[in-house]
Amino acid sequence: MRLPRFLRRRNALDLSPRAKIVAYISLFVWTGVVLLPLYWLVVTSFKLPIHVNSGPVYLPFVDFEPTLQNWEFILIDLQNDTVRPFINTTIVAFLSAFLATAVGATAAYALVRFRYEPKLGLIGLIVGTVVYLFVVSALGVPWPIAITSAVAIFLILASTVSRRFKRALGNADIAFWLISQRILPPVAVVLPIYVFYQNLGLLNTHFGLIITYVATNLPIVIWLMRDYFLNVPLELEESASVDGASPFRIFRSIVLPVSLPGLVATFLFVLVFAWNEYLLAVFLSAADTRTMPLTVVAQDATRGPQWWFMSVLVLIMIGPVIVMAILLERYISRGMLIGAVKG
Repeated sequence: MRLPRFLRRRNALDLSPRAKIVAYISLFVWTGVVLLPLYWLVVTSFKLPIHVNSGPVYLPFVDFEPTLQNWEFILIDLQNDTVRPFINTTIVAFLSAFLATAVGATAAYALVRFRYEPKLGLIGLIVGTVVYLFVVSALGVPWPIAITSAVAIFLILASTVSRRFKRALGNADIAFWLISQRILPPVAVVLPIYVFYQNLGLLNTHFGLIITYVATNLPIVIWLMRDYFLNVPLELEESASVDGASPFRIFRSIVLPVSLPGLVATFLFVLVFAWNEYLLAVFLSAADTRTMPLTVVAQDATRGPQWWFMSVLVLIMIGPVIVMAILLERYISRGMLIGAVKG
């Protein structure tokens, strides 16, 4: 397709005046499309029910008189139903995102810089041991006995049966398997996790939610950081190695500082996933550890679609993530663009 002359350019910054006008108009329209839902939330949170039900009014002090009644009701009258879920969400989301980023970054670096050849027999044995652990826990066996017996069976079979399988996998196979765990629907594993946690006493605990979110978000961290580490110049690490630095020192003092934009962008992605997660929280939490997504849905289910209250809850829920995205924007943009264009 041949572009009109006024849209042709030699580079990204070489635009004619008419092309710049078209570009700015397009960007302005798209900005309006993106920001309109947020504006609707903010405006609705200051409306009375009569202003919401009477028709579309959008201009404060022109179409309606703003009020803090909805905010007072959510933050004061429903303080226990709002503040506690917000604190739970903050604790679970931030800790799980931090742990997933820390563990996933080390695993991704290992997949990039070290070579692994795990035997298929050993992998099958690990899967079988995990299945055995779930089964005996579901049958009511105390978890110390279940874990001890699973470890004993694994060690015995690892030294005998697994050695008969010679075929091994590579780093690319491991990376693909990891990302395939993210593709797996959570609904397929939520019931086994529920039964397992019930026997371990981890239901309705922050620790149970945190380790679950770490496990579910770890694959995406490894996948994103693996691509980022591939673009870190190997010469930096080789120079440090020649100077006598250990692999851990190289990773801590050279690789991590260079990879800070990727770490920040990945952390924010994982934080959003954990912050908005609903299905696992429904099964694994109760009143004491209920998160904000459950609160928003519960508000809608018990009181109906009262948008004047719902908008306040949604703003409280998305506000911290938006603020973090604004504060870390320069790191996020660099982290997202790395590796997009390879010379």
